[in-house]
Amino acid sequence: MSDNVNILIVEDEAIVAMDLEDTLQMKDYHIAGIADNGREALNFVEKETIDLMLLDIQIKGDWDGIETARQLMTVKDIPFIYLTAFSDDETIERAKETKPAAYLIKPYQPRNLLVAIDLALHNFAFRKTNPSRAIPITPSRQTLQPINQGEPILYFNEAIFIKQNYKFVKVDLKDIQYFEVDGNHSYIVTEAHKYILRHSLNAVLEKLNKPFLVRIHRSYAINIRHLDTFNDNAIFIGERELPLGRHYKDNFMRHFDLL
Repeated sequence: MSDNVNILIVEDEAIVAMDLEDTLQMKDYHIAGIADNGREALNFVEKETIDLMLLDIQIKGDWDGIETARQLMTVKDIPFIYLTAFSDDETIERAKETKPAAYLIKPYQPRNLLVAIDLALHNFAFRKTNPSRAIPITPSRQTLQPINQGEPILYFNEAIFIKQNYKFVKVDLKDIQYFEVDGNHSYIVTEAHKYILRHSLNAVLEKLNKPFLVRIHRSYAINIRHLDTFNDNAIFIGERELPLGRHYKDNFMRHFDLL
């Protein structure tokens, strides 16, 4: 289980790939895999949850990085970044046809790479929710959408990405135990982490619209799949006791069938 963005590296130079992996892991990104050719990369994308791909252009096999991107777009709609030593006009024109999120020239600066990744996720979300200003690509069943305006919360493949310490952190919906409102802040709580939300709890629940996320109190909502026990006044998730508000009790009970 990872709370981080899953990145696929497509690079046929092992030393470069390992350097990229080290750079990203130090910033808590999760490396879902490393492929040295396009067909292997496509296999990763088809079978694994990939949130973003870093693509070299000159790679092994019969597909170069640009053709790999073309093939990727027929399978799944995810952002990708070219990271290459090629800066000639012909290569750049070919790359532009695939509408990458960014095109970085080697040797790259780690800071520039991290900014490009952040912007790739943000701009991909904007494109999805502003189709009139978007670049046409092959549709996909998976979408990445911001919850509302302002600092975005992104939704993709049964997970949300929230901005924590200047980067997007992935939180799988199934791992969320409950939401909490404390003063002017809202929080997402998992077994291992507590994340701050810069959005109202009402807005998040309304946009996610998941039946297993249930409001139980003006200050709490739970993932009912993590429910352990409850009584007339309280709900228990592990060691944590949460209040069951009387105005929310009827709605909470509607989630159960009487046998």
